[in-house]
Amino acid sequence: MEPITLILGALAAGALAGVSEDATAAVKDAYAGLKRLVAARFGGKPSAEVALAEHAADPDTWQAPLAKALAETGTDADPAVIEAARHLMELLDETGARAGKYNVDLRGAQGVQVGDRNLQHNVFNTPPPVP
Repeated sequence: MEPITLILGALAAGALAGVSEDATAAVKDAYAGLKRLVAARFGGKPSAEVALAEHAADPDTWQAPLAKALAETGTDADPAVIEAARHLMELLDETGARAGKYNVDLRGAQGVQVGDRNLQHNVFNTPPPVP
């Protein structure tokens, strides 16, 4: 799974689980820890901080601005953030975690698409010769 997709998914799932009375203390703690790590990377960037705060209430609307903030700040490449997101998803989806759904490895990848029920069309052409 691509890191940014993992982080966005974990933040959205954690926000949803965090308001549930059925959520365990471990899930709530893992979600709070992930948000803390992301917020620390966003320090001093008001638009990124707003995107993170608003994403919890409306993930669909705020997914694109939060994804942009994660990429611009390098948060999507922070090993601690990726590990925190993976850990949260393991707590929320044990079956998917056991199947390797939340493992991130894109070495040598081209035309990558991450997620469930997606459709992608790729055309890989030989680049034109360099003059």
